[in-house]
Amino acid sequence: MTKQSTANLGFETKLWAAADKLRGHMDPSEYKHVALGLIFLKYISDSFEETYYNWRNPSTRSGPGKKYEDIKGFCKAAKVEEVEKNGFVLTPGRYVGTDFEMEDDEEFEAKMLRLTSELSQQFKESKELETKIKENLKKVGFEI
Repeated sequence: MTKQSTANLGFETKLWAAADKLRGHMDPSEYKHVALGLIFLKYISDSFEETYYNWRNPSTRSGPGKKYEDIKGFCKAAKVEEVEKNGFVLTPGRYVGTDFEMEDDEEFEAKMLRLTSELSQQFKESKELETKIKENLKKVGFEI
């Protein structure tokens, strides 16, 4: 039996047919959003296919890529023990994570004091602006 890929399943043909159908109902200048979305989906699909191939075939060097590696925010090969520790919950975010790291070198208490002080000042300014707007509306014959 021969190995099949998306190329010989007609998947791309179906995608482009759907895009053409969508384009028929929209302004040509807006069609770029459809095309860019399809390009993005193709990129993600190819990336996933390569990652999956490398994961399934670790000893094969004739594949589309290199040795499998976890990619933070994209893929991770979790061991059963790790899944068990998480109560067998398979939500990807628990395992894949993200490479975004929030830098916060300010202590919580100090940060909350600073933020509540700023908020208090903004509330004060908001009340002053509301009063000015009401006065200006009254001058031109509109009262709230």
